[in-house]
Amino acid sequence: MPPVAIVTDTCQYLPRDVVAENDIHLVSLYVNWQGRQDRESDLADLDGYYDHLRRASELPTTSQPSVGDFLAVYEPLVDAGRQVVSIHLSAALSGTYETALRAKASIEETRTPAPGRNPITVLDSATAAGGEGIMVLGAATAARAGLDAEGVVEQALRTRKELKMWFCIDTLEFLRRGGRVGAARAWLGSTLRIKPILTLEAEITPVERVRTSGRAFERMADYLRALHDDGADGWVVQHIQAVDQAERLVERGRELFDSEPLFVSEVGPVIGTHVGPGLLGCGGVPRSLVS
Repeated sequence: MPPVAIVTDTCQYLPRDVVAENDIHLVSLYVNWQGRQDRESDLADLDGYYDHLRRASELPTTSQPSVGDFLAVYEPLVDAGRQVVSIHLSAALSGTYETALRAKASIEETRTPAPGRNPITVLDSATAAGGEGIMVLGAATAARAGLDAEGVVEQALRTRKELKMWFCIDTLEFLRRGGRVGAARAWLGSTLRIKPILTLEAEITPVERVRTSGRAFERMADYLRALHDDGADGWVVQHIQAVDQAERLVERGRELFDSEPLFVSEVGPVIGTHVGPGLLGCGGVPRSLVS
């Protein structure tokens, strides 16, 4: 068993088999909808959730894990003698990172670590979804290789530095209603029907606007080509209720890279509530960092 355990939240949306293969431990965020609260990790019917989201006059809300949720994951790992590197979605989008820090402090108050040994290191990924997932894979690769916590953190940060990720959405309306529009706020007053292309550097950041879904798809394919030319040969595709477009983008990626993606997955309800159905995203990093 690797001496370092990797913990993350559910907002990276790695496929379940990738999570299991890499011994990644999850702390779930929550979705509040239809009068109930569900752990995101328990919501398997994404089609049903997004059908509700399209029709809802009032957006569902999302909430971060509690300190107790973190302790339930941290304590068994620390008690087993493992160090923990815990990587979380951007602190500009959620309080999850701060809650992880409070749980770390609680552990340190009740357990005496070995001299010079921090039982838990918490990192703000300054991203989410596929970007967060790639950073987590960088950390997991280092942990699997037997590196200590310092080495795992170094690899995670190097992966984040190399990471590049774009996503396009059908509308800014969900970001506006959820208050997560970030630097793309300047586009809200546009009278044009646009397809925003965005990135996430701590907060939502605009890249460009296009008029049609077809043009948005081609810009995402262009971005994969740019990633390839820059040497980011570990590539990913994510989507929300856009299976056909995602499959087409994967085919373009296979032609460009002559390899399979690191992962392809659907973004879940916590991030999905704020961006809406129709998202298509892709990104990449040098494959040597994550495999």
